[in-house]
Amino acid sequence: MRQRWLPVGVLAGALFTVNVVARLVSRFAFEADTEAQDRLSLAMFAVIAVTLGVVAFFWGRHRPVDRWGGDLAVAVLGALVLTIFVGPFISGDHPFSNGAGAFFAQIWLYAGFSVGGVLIGYLVLTAMGWDHRSQSLKRYAETKLSKPRRVVRR
Repeated sequence: MRQRWLPVGVLAGALFTVNVVARLVSRFAFEADTEAQDRLSLAMFAVIAVTLGVVAFFWGRHRPVDRWGGDLAVAVLGALVLTIFVGPFISGDHPFSNGAGAFFAQIWLYAGFSVGGVLIGYLVLTAMGWDHRSQSLKRYAETKLSKPRRVVRR
């Protein structure tokens, strides 16, 4: 049980750490510059998408989609909850300080970049033929072709 959920927790913690670093840099380096804060926020979402794409690429090589997809969804959901409800306290705000629109916009941005990163990572893996299903089909075809044909006498 621990072998399955430890990587999920580590991934959620890593995604939340990316958010914490972005919030702290935004708070201390660009406190007055809202344009720079927006660019930093976009960079944070891009780092999250790249991270999830890489994780989907590596997890998809050795596990079926239904297993790693659920694990990835739990990790992203955990990181999202931490980012939405705990993250603002790190930067000196509260979750609804900018209104409900900004709150839900952050949820949609996080979800969009997460799904996009996972899809790109998995599509690259599938296009290369290295995903779990392609490798299973390849092994099946090799075993079927390696057996000699049975001779049928009439």
